[in-house]
Amino acid sequence: MANDPIVRVDHPPPGQAGGVDVDPALPEPVRDHLGQQLRSVFTTQDEAPRFLGDPAVPEEFAPQLRRLETRLKTHEEGTVAVEQALDGLLDDLKEGHSLPASSTT
Repeated sequence: MANDPIVRVDHPPPGQAGGVDVDPALPEPVRDHLGQQLRSVFTTQDEAPRFLGDPAVPEEFAPQLRRLETRLKTHEEGTVAVEQALDGLLDDLKEGHSLPASSTT
């Protein structure tokens, strides 16, 4: 039968008992047909992206994306500002410890 799995009744490999070996892979024509059917179902007519390389995003997600971009930018800028402030404090502390003891009194 054409739809039956591929069955091999060859000699069993050494060390294994005899039996039937079933190949679970679908035949190539069936895989091709199913692939074509899936591509036809999942193919969409989306708009082209605004910039080359950008994925096309539905317009209803634009407000959420803008908020996310703003939060990410704020987080990045805040992190850099805190890092710079801490570096400045550490530099000030290092300079304070390097002063001679007589100049601090």
